[in-house]
Amino acid sequence: MLPARAYVFMGLNAVRVLSLIALTLVFSSSIVVMVHDVQAVNHFLSASSASDNSTVNAMEDCDYIEGSTVPNQPAGAFWAVLNRLLIIFQVIMLFLSEIGWPATFFKTYFPVLGKDFGLGALGVFECLIGATVLSHHVDTFTLVAAFFLFSIGCLNIVLGLIFRESAKARRSITSWRAERAGVLPSFDDKRPPFARPGSTFVSNVFMGGSEKGHDLTSEFGSLRSNKSGYGFGRQGEKAAGLKGEFPHLEASGNPASIRTAAP
Repeated sequence: MLPARAYVFMGLNAVRVLSLIALTLVFSSSIVVMVHDVQAVNHFLSASSASDNSTVNAMEDCDYIEGSTVPNQPAGAFWAVLNRLLIIFQVIMLFLSEIGWPATFFKTYFPVLGKDFGLGALGVFECLIGATVLSHHVDTFTLVAAFFLFSIGCLNIVLGLIFRESAKARRSITSWRAERAGVLPSFDDKRPPFARPGSTFVSNVFMGGSEKGHDLTSEFGSLRSNKSGYGFGRQGEKAAGLKGEFPHLEASGNPASIRTAAP
């Protein structure tokens, strides 16, 4: 049986796949609607120039150009096309946010769509796009795509409220691999301390650590440097007598006096 985090990972990624499909459908339907609107405007203009005054007045009384989403008002075609272009741009940005690329761009310019935020903002944008498309009279394909995107947006809002900012981290493939690597048991070296590479066991036991070993080395080195060259001959005895170790020797200066002075 899989752990709970595995089901959360698969569920969040399933919602991500559905979101990508819905965004792709809305992208395609927006292009189709924009093409139909342009064709309807061209047909309206050509019919206006060729028809009589009664037909033109009847067409001008309509709120929308027949067979399109373009309002029959000044610059209506311009705003209708601009609306579709903005929807396409927003869909592209949401699609890139869902796949997480480029992460640096979203973190710098659109933080709410970056990996540090949850799915709530993404769901709100999807609902806004879906509601914008559904507020116009469109064909069946565009209607289904917009309703599908609106439903996924609502689902993302709910998931954002549940998981908050950790939602994108929970569904990330890289973080899943890192989490799996973290649960693996760490390597425990069973070899004795003195057999491990880079071990200081021997030096710590016999030298008392690096600092103590350095002190001993410097101490013995100073003793050797101070008493080197005297040995056990006459020079060594004279040096010992000067230090007060053999007072009789210091007084007489004769090594034989040491043996006679002893009791």
